[in-house]
Amino acid sequence: MPIPSKASELVMTFFHARTTAHVLHLKTRSFATHKALNDFYDAVVGLTDSYAEVAQGEYGLLPLSPLRYEPALDGLALMDELDSWLKKNRKQCGEDSHLQNIIDELQALVRETQYKLKFLS
Repeated sequence: MPIPSKASELVMTFFHARTTAHVLHLKTRSFATHKALNDFYDAVVGLTDSYAEVAQGEYGLLPLSPLRYEPALDGLALMDELDSWLKKNRKQCGEDSHLQNIIDELQALVRETQYKLKFLS
């Protein structure tokens, strides 16, 4: 089976998001934002790593390489970008239910973080 066209991009997008969230976490003066972004970056690496390992078990090694990206200027913008990316690309990341379940977990993490940043910050 061929590797899904957006599988590698998902991994690198969420790894970049982790780094961006950590930087924004350190820069904020809001404790609620600080905590929401901390929760996000603590969880996103494990979920992304799980997706990568499952995809590689299914399809073979992913051709991972750094993406050009511009970090978001605030946490909510970052979450909105991730939400849009998932809506647009999730079907090209592997239609197997086990991969889609991990993508659902990533989507839930993004939505939970959006909630915290919108209503608790």
